[in-house]
Order: sequence, then structure tokens, then C-alpha cells
Amino acid sequence: MFKNSFQLIVVSCWFLAGTVLAGAGSLDSVSLDLWQSPDFQRRFTESYVAETEIEPTVTQSEREAMLKVLDLMAKDQMAKAKTLLEKNTNEAASAVFDFTLANLYLQQNDPNLAMKGYERAVVKHPKFRRAWNNLGLIYVQQTEYQKAIRALTRVIETGGGNALTYGMLGFSYLSLGDLMPAESAFRMAILLDPETLDWKMKLLYTQFKQGRYAEVASFCDRMIEEMPTRGDLWLLQANAYIGLNEPLKAAVNYEMLDSLGASTLDSLNMLADIYVNQALFDTAVETYIRALEVKPFRNSDRAVRAAKVLCARGALPQAKQLIAQIETLHGNLLGTLNRKDLLRLRARIAASESADGEEIKVLEEIVTLDPLDGEALILLGRHCGRTGDPEKAVFYYERAASLEKYEADAKVRHAQLLVSQGKYAEAIGLLKRAQDLKPRDDVQKYLEQVERATKSR
Repeated sequence: MFKNSFQLIVVSCWFLAGTVLAGAGSLDSVSLDLWQSPDFQRRFTESYVAETEIEPTVTQSEREAMLKVLDLMAKDQMAKAKTLLEKNTNEAASAVFDFTLANLYLQQNDPNLAMKGYERAVVKHPKFRRAWNNLGLIYVQQTEYQKAIRALTRVIETGGGNALTYGMLGFSYLSLGDLMPAESAFRMAILLDPETLDWKMKLLYTQFKQGRYAEVASFCDRMIEEMPTRGDLWLLQANAYIGLNEPLKAAVNYEMLDSLGASTLDSLNMLADIYVNQALFDTAVETYIRALEVKPFRNSDRAVRAAKVLCARGALPQAKQLIAQIETLHGNLLGTLNRKDLLRLRARIAASESADGEEIKVLEEIVTLDPLDGEALILLGRHCGRTGDPEKAVFYYERAASLEKYEADAKVRHAQLLVSQGKYAEAIGLLKRAQDLKPRDDVQKYLEQVERATKSR
């Protein structure tokens, strides 16, 4: 009835599976596909063979040579041992020689040669568990994560695998962004070695990357009870609270982190952002300044952005304080864009304080820094028009109008100045040109009002 013994084995497996699953209904198509796959059939057949091939065999002459090698190693004569191994290691030699030579290379901090030796060993003897294990660890060290996964999985397939094996397997999956198998591997590492904190932290990071913030926050609670001075736990839990949209809880954690002396530039900036959102502007600025002092010569983008937010929230005195500190700490290290942004903010603050002299000084500094800054040119024009210097105002408006991006806005401002002088006809021409460039309802209504005023004269 059956053509060969393997067919009988597979049919027997189907019969046993059907018996076990009888109460749950028949096997689905996915299960049947699994049973019928060549890979499953090969692995099942292999299961009838006793696991006696984890270690490669050696001939009598190879055994004698290896004993000499081990004797030299015991005497710490590594150079002689390596020479003897290299002499005996070839394509026909046992994989034991490749493996032992690779170990020596690794001891001598030559991972590339060691990797090649382990690779030769597993080619010669595909079930060589120790070689797969060491090869996997080297692959992790060399950031060859796909290869590491294959090697470490092979260790587990051949009946091995300790906490380190599972931990490195999880790390490899995590590094590749494959989070589900990474989590499973870290859980196995914790099961086998519950004392090692690193596996628990990696599991937390894996869950965090999956957006499982509630689980992370809860797990951190338990770990913080045991290790209240671990700054990384307070930080991770704070970030989880941010993910849960619980900023005040996060703020408590960030403050605790600071009290432990473990604050970072990012954690302080995040804490300051929370204070801004809670309208605690004075505390926010103090925290931003603390962040600047952590690494005063680092890129100032975040601090400049914070100053913009404070201005937008109407916290102008606090923004002024932060800007002064940024300029004190960074000075000439500020990039052109950041310097211009700060100058604009200073001009806005000066205008709010009715400090005309300070405002025009700042705007002129912006134009000196960048003669093509149309926004600053228009603001200078408005300032001159407001302070009774129309000729200079026209000069700035015309300069801004020569810049394509700002031409429409500059002509509208110029037209408003002309209307204030009673020069309606000239103003109408500028407004029409502005509408051709950038049609806007408010400008159109203003144009119509000026035209009616002209006709009524």
C-alpha cells in the first residue's frame, strides 16, 4: 500500500494528529500544507535519528594533533598552538580544527578571521552547535543581524540555547525592527535568566516601540520599586506617559530624573515643553536654560524653537530672557537662520514694548545679515512710515518688491503709505499689480474702497 517507509511515517503522523484534534474538527488547509511540506517531512525523518552529531568526529591522527594543540594552549604557548592548528587545518580536516583555530583568532581580537573559521566549521558539520553559537555572537558584534538570526536560531534548533543565545537573538530582531520575535526571544532570555536586567530593559524597549505604553509604564513601576535610583527606568516610564498623553505624570518622572543627576538635554527640553503647555512660562524658561547649560555648544535649534513658541503664546518677557541666554551661550556659533529668527523675535518684543529705536536697530541688523530678507525690509518700511520718514519707507518697500516672493505684500504696504498721503491713483496701480500677483479678498475690498474714494473727490 505504501511505497516507502517515509510515506508510512507521514501517514502515521496524520493519523495521530487527527486523533488528537478529533474534538476540535478536522485539520485546516494551513495545517495540511505544513504536514505536506518537504521541509517538515525532512525534519520529521531526521527526528528518528539520535542526536549524536552535535560534535564533529576526529580521526586517531587528528586526535593526537589536537592533544598537542591543547597541551601548547595549556602552557600558554598560543603562537605555537596557532601554527600547529593552521598546519593541520584544511578542507579534509575535521571541523574541530576550524573551530579551535577560530577560537584562537577570537582570543587575539581578530573577529574577521574567527568568523571565517566558524563558517568553515558549520559548512563541514552543519549541526556543530558550539560553532553556530560563537558565529552568531560574532555576527551580532559585526552588526550582521540577519546572519546572526540564522546562526542563533540554528543553535536552538540543534537543542541548545541559553539566556545569552535568546538575548542576542532578541537584540538582532530588535535591531532589524522585527518586534514580535524580538519580544518572544527576550521573554525566553528572562525565563532562563531572571536576574539579568538587560533582558528586561530590552523587552521594555520592544514593547515601547510597539506603542504598548500602558504595559511599559506598569512594568517600570515594579522595576522602580526594586531599583529607585535607575535613571533609565524613570526616563522610559516618562516617555511612556507621554505616549499615554499624561504629561503631568511624565513631568514628575523628568523632575525625579533631574534629582538623580541623570537629566539629558532631551529630557530637560521635554520637561520644559510640558511646562509651556501648562502655561507655566517662568518654570519653562528656567528649564530650557538648564537644558542649554547641559551642552551649551550643541545645536541651538531646539532652544530657538522654544523661544518662538513662547512668543506665540504671548510670553514675551520669558522669551526675551531665553533669547538673551541663547545669545550668551552660543554667540557667533549661531547659524544664519537661527540668528535671523532670534532677531525677528527681538524685533517683535521691542515693538510690543514700544521700543522703536531697538526695533529698527534689530531689523537693520537682519537686513545687514541678509539683504534679501523681504520680510525685514517690509517691517523696516512700515516702521519708517509710522515714524514719519516716508521716503525711506518707499525705499525699503521698493527693495522688498524687487524680490519675487515679497513683491505682492510690499506693493500693498507701499499702496497704504500712498493712500495716507492722498496719492490714490498711484496706490490703485500698486494694488492692481498686487492682485495680479497674489489675489486676496481683503486686498480687493481695499482696492475698491480706494477707487470709490478717488471718484468722490
